[in-house]
Amino acid sequence: MTRGQKILLYSSAGIIGLYFLFLGLIEAKGLLAPLLTAVVLSLVTLPLSNRLERKMNRSISSLISVFVLFLVSLGFLTLISFQIQNFVDSWPKIEEAMEPKVEQVKAFVLEYTLFSEEDLSTTDEESKKMIEGNVEDAGKQVFTIFTGILFFLGNFLLTIIYTFFLLNYRTHFKKFILKLFSVTKSSEVNKVIHKVGNVAQQYLFGKLILILILAVLYSVGFGISGVDNFILVSMIAALLTLVPILGNAIGVTIAIVFGYLTTGDINVLIGIIITYSAAQFVESYVLEPFIIGDKLDLHPFIIILSIIIGGSVWGITGMILAIPITGILGLIFLQIRILHPLGYLFSKDDDGVD
Repeated sequence: MTRGQKILLYSSAGIIGLYFLFLGLIEAKGLLAPLLTAVVLSLVTLPLSNRLERKMNRSISSLISVFVLFLVSLGFLTLISFQIQNFVDSWPKIEEAMEPKVEQVKAFVLEYTLFSEEDLSTTDEESKKMIEGNVEDAGKQVFTIFTGILFFLGNFLLTIIYTFFLLNYRTHFKKFILKLFSVTKSSEVNKVIHKVGNVAQQYLFGKLILILILAVLYSVGFGISGVDNFILVSMIAALLTLVPILGNAIGVTIAIVFGYLTTGDINVLIGIIITYSAAQFVESYVLEPFIIGDKLDLHPFIIILSIIIGGSVWGITGMILAIPITGILGLIFLQIRILHPLGYLFSKDDDGVD
């Protein structure tokens, strides 16, 4: 077999292997997504668990840590549900405020595009038919929503249970990893585990603090600007920072929809732009350098690629988990000599090669 044939064979095998890997990840979403989410949450709650262990045994400290995590999550979900209910109650007012904007858009389309009045009338008729069809299928929609809520709650509880076991039996899992390598390598592997765990934990905890600070900044700015449901909008905008680039664009779009389009006040739009610009400046030049720094040193291209792959495989959950999981893998690759080239590929540091 010639060199060219070998390259072609190995490339084909690699592509086929990647295809089945991603296919398997998609099929295993119900199993792996809660587990990986629990890994991330266990790293976030690990400092609390370590502090509690100074006064009590590990099982009790892990249980308390998970219970605190459960209460925080429950409080967050409750706040979100109240804000969504407030939005639903305000929908007639929002729809009334948006109607003139829709007419302005129609007038602009008729004047500056090739669409005619008949085209827009046809579109309106199709929209009405779609709405009528949706009303007829309301029972199916309610069932789908109810099923989705049950599925979410099941995954949520499963994630909490996984987090408890990961915290409580972390030494057992660590020893399992050490047993995979020879005794001569155990000291080196232990250092890698310790370093990767510390860096990943610091990054995730710092990211959590960053989101909380941004939520407060957005709430103050959007509240003063007059954005409806500003608490909900602020929390969504802050959480969307977990998805770099795309998350910020979606966040400012949501703020504009809830603010300017529902009120029509140009001052609200100016307030949203000022708030978002100021928050982004504070995040990029004040909060991130001091709170997070370069804990996860990822190349911008790898960040974008990981987000796209995560979204393609697991949707929103995959996009949120993409950055921390990719960052942890990059750290591991940099600590293992044979995988160091991959770690360098993931890193944005051009001096990463020894």
